[in-house]
Amino acid sequence: MNFFENIGLAFNAIKTNMLRSIITLMIIAVGIGALVGILAALDAILLSLSSNFSSMGANSFNIERKGESLSGNRKGRRSKRGDVISFKQAMSFKERYDYPANVSISMEGTSMGTIKHKKEKSNPNVMVMGVDRDYLDVRGLKVEHGRNFTDAEMENGDHRAIIGMDIVKLLFDDRSEKAVGKTISNGNVKYKVIGVLESKGSSMTSNEDKVVLVPITNAVRYYDHPKKNYNVAVGVGDATRMNAAESAAIGVFRNVRRLKAGDQNDFEIFKSDGLMDILKENTVTIRLATIFIGLATLLGAAIGLMNIMLVSVTERTREIGICKAIGASRSNILLQFLMEAVVISLLGGLLGIVFGIFFGNGVSLLFRGAFFIPWGWIGLGILICFVVGVVSGFYPAYRASALDPIESLRYE
Repeated sequence: MNFFENIGLAFNAIKTNMLRSIITLMIIAVGIGALVGILAALDAILLSLSSNFSSMGANSFNIERKGESLSGNRKGRRSKRGDVISFKQAMSFKERYDYPANVSISMEGTSMGTIKHKKEKSNPNVMVMGVDRDYLDVRGLKVEHGRNFTDAEMENGDHRAIIGMDIVKLLFDDRSEKAVGKTISNGNVKYKVIGVLESKGSSMTSNEDKVVLVPITNAVRYYDHPKKNYNVAVGVGDATRMNAAESAAIGVFRNVRRLKAGDQNDFEIFKSDGLMDILKENTVTIRLATIFIGLATLLGAAIGLMNIMLVSVTERTREIGICKAIGASRSNILLQFLMEAVVISLLGGLLGIVFGIFFGNGVSLLFRGAFFIPWGWIGLGILICFVVGVVSGFYPAYRASALDPIESLRYE
C-alpha cells in the first residue's frame, strides 16, 4: 500500500468510529486552540503596542526626568525622581544640541480642555498641548488639511492651532477642510485653526485625534508654572546613528542640568523599543504558562487517542488477520494504524489552529490592530499534533502489526 492508500484507509476508519474520533479530535482541537490562540493574542497585543509607541517616530527618543517612565521602578523600589525639565532647560538643550537630528520641545497645557466653535462644544477631555515646529516630524504626524506653524507664529506666540480629527467630527461635521480658517476657543482664549492632523486613532497610551496643538510660546503664556515639566524629543533620520545621537544628547543635557563629573544623571533616555523590551520580558512567563497548559491538555488528548486506537486494534483483529493472510506485511499494518492516529491528531490540530487564529485576531481587533496570521505558532501547533499522533499511535500500531494472522482469523 502506498502513502495515499493509507490516508484513505485512515479516513474510512475515522468514519466507521465517527463519534469516538470526533470526541478525541475535539480534545486535541481545544489544546491546540488554547496554545495558538493565547500566544497569537499576546503577539497581537505586542504588535499593537509597538505600533502605538512608534507613533512618536520610528527613530526617536525622549529625554525625561528620572523616575518618569516605567524604567524608574526597580524591584518594587522607585528611584528618586529628578527635577522637572523647565522651559529654559529644554530650549537651552535645543540650542546647544548640534548633532544632525530634529529636536522637539512640547508641554501638556491641560488634559481637560473644553473646545468650542459657535454653538458646538466638546466634552472637557481634550488635550491642549504647546509644541514647536519640529513636533510633527519627530512624532510622525502629518497635516491632512492646512499647514504647520511658521517661525514667526512660534516666535510671537500667536493664537494659532492645529486640531485632531475628533475635534473636527465634534465641531465641524467631520469636514476637515471646513475647519481650516475657523476660530475655536478654550475657555476665554481663542485660536485660529491653521491645520488638521491626519487621523491616527486612539491607543492605550494616547489619542492623537483628540488634541489641540498650539505654539509652545503661546502655551507657556497660559500654562507655565515652576513645577511644569517639558518634554524633549530627538528624531534621528538614520536608525544606525541612534546610539551616537543618544550619547551626544546625554552629554549636552548634563551640561544643561549643570551636573558635575561625579554626579549621576537625574534624567533618562526613553525609547519605545526599550518599553517593548520590558513588555516582552514580562510576557515570557505568560507564554511559558500557556505552553504548559496547552501541553497538559494535549497529554490528555494523547492518552485518549491511544485508548481509542487500542480499542480499534481489538475491534479489527479479524480484519488484521485477513490483511496478513492476503500478503500484508507487518510494516504495512503498522503504517496503516500509525497513519490513522496521525490523521486524527492533525485534523484536531487544524481545527484548533483555525480557532486560535480567530481568537488571536479578535484580540487584535480589540486593540485596533491589523489582521495577521501567526505562521510561527501555526507551525508549532502542526508539529506538536504530528508528534502527538506518532507517540499515541505507535504502541497500538505495533500491537496490531505483531498479531499472529492465524489467531487473528479465529478472533470473534
